[in-house]
Amino acid sequence: MYEPQITVVGNLVADPELRVSQGSGNEWVTFRVAATPRIKDRQTQAWTDGETLWLGCRAYGEMAQNIAKSIRKGDRVLVQGRLSARTYTDSQGQQRTSLDLDVDEIGPSLWRAVAQVTRIKSGGQSGQFGAAPVNHVQPQGQSGWVAAESTPWNPSAGGAIPPQRAQGDLNGAQSGGLNSDLDF
Repeated sequence: MYEPQITVVGNLVADPELRVSQGSGNEWVTFRVAATPRIKDRQTQAWTDGETLWLGCRAYGEMAQNIAKSIRKGDRVLVQGRLSARTYTDSQGQQRTSLDLDVDEIGPSLWRAVAQVTRIKSGGQSGQFGAAPVNHVQPQGQSGWVAAESTPWNPSAGGAIPPQRAQGDLNGAQSGGLNSDLDF
């Protein structure tokens, strides 16, 4: 069966749920993303919300752990993976179709947030590239989104991360940092 590869940009509707299988001990994470397009009416020049796409996502292994440590409800993310559809009968006896995504790649949207990456070596050990956590975004009234915390980027310092932010948060577990499984 052919599974199309897609990329979706949207917001997490709940915190990711990390799970472990009882038999094999394999880990996976599930989460849902809502993507609502903004549509401009050419006659009135007004923007309106289109129909929301609700997408169930799942990832496995070390990526599952990294996702559970890195992103939270409300975070805007970019998710790429293989799309599949499943049909089921709901509790009222209605036929429903659910769109699901097996995640190949995921990351925070930097549209209205700042993120810094902590690379970890294979096997879950942090490498020399310690960094600050993802700065989660929070709504601020009706005016839109504002970064909850920001770290100024200092290009004259080679983009280095302030040492007080890089130490003590090597795997992002304490504050939701984004991790990468790249091995250098």
